[in-house]
Amino acid sequence: MARKDYQEQLDDLRENVLYMSEVVMERLRMGLDALEQKDDELAWEVIDGDEEVNQLYLELEQDCIDLLALQQPVASDLRMIAASFKIITDLERIGDLATNLGEYTHEANHDVFPEVDIQELGALTLDMIEDAMDAYATENADGCYAIADRDDDLDQLCERASEIVVRDLIETELEENTEEEVEQLLEDVSRLLLTVRDLERVGDHAVNIAARTLYMVENDDELIY
Repeated sequence: MARKDYQEQLDDLRENVLYMSEVVMERLRMGLDALEQKDDELAWEVIDGDEEVNQLYLELEQDCIDLLALQQPVASDLRMIAASFKIITDLERIGDLATNLGEYTHEANHDVFPEVDIQELGALTLDMIEDAMDAYATENADGCYAIADRDDDLDQLCERASEIVVRDLIETELEENTEEEVEQLLEDVSRLLLTVRDLERVGDHAVNIAARTLYMVENDDELIY
């Protein structure tokens, strides 16, 4: 195969990974909107859309395998393909977490713990993903370190949110509620804690993307853990 065709394949791989990230981020936005608006129809759209993300992952996985097997890339090209392969795995998992938000929406009949701002956490994770993918697109090593630093802020916000939920639960006079009310409260608490946990994991995947990008750009595995 001509070298030009090989370079075109590498360029196409990068563009397709970026496209997959756009699809995944849109799913996450929709999941957050569905949760905020208690929109069951939008939630189903997120859940049903997971198949598109899975299909994109499989197609890009095969593209990476073909490039590795048929072209035997070396040095920077090899790192680019390997990084892209890992990044699409993180994107696929973010898609799964977005699907979780759709599923939580079906269970959320009312607002609980309004002092926990799920939308703020979601906006922060979306910014992290967008910036991580921009670093991948532009080969910006400095941007990779910045994303890793921001993950510490996200972790602190998630920890604080979980503490608020648990503290309020402890302070609630459960004996004044009926058994049905207590069961509903516990379900609400569980769902909210799962939502916070999932958004924290989205942030972790954004850091993974940044780590693989740094490896791709500078052959530096400092952020890989």
